[in-house]
Amino acid sequence: MGADSGPTLIGSVQRAFRLLEAMSAHQNGAPAKQLARETGLPLATTYHLLRTLVHDGYVRKLDDGGFILGDKLETLHTSGQAQSLLSRIRPTLAALRDELSSAAYLTFYEEGEIRVAEIVDGPRAPRVDLWVGFEDAGHATALGKSVLRELDEESRKDYLSRHALPDLTPRTITDRPELIRRLDSSPLAPAVTDMEEYSLGTVCVAVPVYSGSTLGSLGVSLRADRRSRIEETRARLEEVRARLLPTASRVTRGLSLTV
Repeated sequence: MGADSGPTLIGSVQRAFRLLEAMSAHQNGAPAKQLARETGLPLATTYHLLRTLVHDGYVRKLDDGGFILGDKLETLHTSGQAQSLLSRIRPTLAALRDELSSAAYLTFYEEGEIRVAEIVDGPRAPRVDLWVGFEDAGHATALGKSVLRELDEESRKDYLSRHALPDLTPRTITDRPELIRRLDSSPLAPAVTDMEEYSLGTVCVAVPVYSGSTLGSLGVSLRADRRSRIEETRARLEEVRARLLPTASRVTRGLSLTV
């Protein structure tokens, strides 16, 4: 049974793809008989495949009996575009990781939430332990604060009204007015920092990026060195900022290209 099922399943997938390809040529839909003729499939096979595709959301049946591509295919197409865009900028993120010996992170502000889109790390540049999701830690991460800093006043107020500011470490800013004050007076602007506010032993720096009109942030995480003097720490952060800004410009250009 196993030996026979493999080719049979492969053939079914191939026939389903042929149906989808034929369907895509008909903007207003096509009936099953027409699709069967165009693909050379038996009518019974065509009906069987169409029922399965409709059930799974890949095809939609119209009131007049015609069939068109379903919403699920559009979702796959959109996801594929996003993957294609990210694949373009991964080499840039990897180069940043190798240059600074730190994990690189990319987030976007989507549907009112700050979400991680990509993390590029390695054995010598481990990522920070994301023990609290970014949806609940925007106030405590450089990546989240970078997004909050760039939002207009109304959008920022909306975000803060929907999110508590839990104290994740003794250094976390939990007072809204103080958080806003620090965002608006960042000494490294447009870069912002997270000085062990999300995770003790980790310092992060982030700058804004855009994918079209979608706001995001690009950042790196560094080990906090408590032995360093304030001047040395400040110099290191300035160095990271100087490398992040041109990289963010390249990322924005890469994300703005048409797939």
